[in-house]
Amino acid sequence: MSEDLIFGRNPVLEALRMGRPIDRLYILDGAKEGPILTIKREAKAKDLPVRFVEKKLLDSMTENGAHQGVAAKIAGYTYTEVKTLLAGAKDKGEDPFLVLLDGIEDPHNFGAILRTANQAGAHGLIIPKDNACPLTGTVAKVSAGAVNYTPVARVVNLVRTMEDLKKQGLWFVGADAGGEEMYSLDLTGPIGLVIGSEGKGLSRLVREHCDLLARIPMFGEIDSLNASVAAGILSYEIVRNRMKAAGKVK
Repeated sequence: MSEDLIFGRNPVLEALRMGRPIDRLYILDGAKEGPILTIKREAKAKDLPVRFVEKKLLDSMTENGAHQGVAAKIAGYTYTEVKTLLAGAKDKGEDPFLVLLDGIEDPHNFGAILRTANQAGAHGLIIPKDNACPLTGTVAKVSAGAVNYTPVARVVNLVRTMEDLKKQGLWFVGADAGGEEMYSLDLTGPIGLVIGSEGKGLSRLVREHCDLLARIPMFGEIDSLNASVAAGILSYEIVRNRMKAAGKVK
């Protein structure tokens, strides 16, 4: 059982009322008892992600503990705000370079992307609140410490965030097999690199809000790359474009 998991109605409710940082609530699907309804109200007021699950999943998560139909994943790391990511770029005198994850659910992919983003000089990551892996201990471990240096913002709506950032001068390139070959694109300026989920790729609305779609050339028999590998390749193509624009490479 994970050390960052609490369960049972009173412990979870107390955690909510004390303001403990919670990544996600797991509530028994169909539960309507008074304490559960109270937990739902508290979660809604705090805009927390809630996942309604079957009893067997709660049983397995809590090793058949007395979960009483509810469990909560406590956040191990603090999220920042999108404006803080932009401020970090401004402080360095650099055009913003952000990495947006559209529904990445595998903590190993998340951690690997975070590690690469740090090395590529990205000013931060943006993830959606729902249907995405939160910052967990596994993410932190795979990131090899990058979680302590590259901030992560979590937003309610990724598309709305993209729209807001466009108003502040950013443009977005999405990783997509149907896009233009990445070597033909100008990937300079204030940019957001958008990486889609494992298997499904970019969601429709996110894809539509990208200014460009970039395709990584592939010559093998399989038709896709791991999400973290794709993020690494495109991140360093952005690095190459920036270094070329600065006259540091030909």
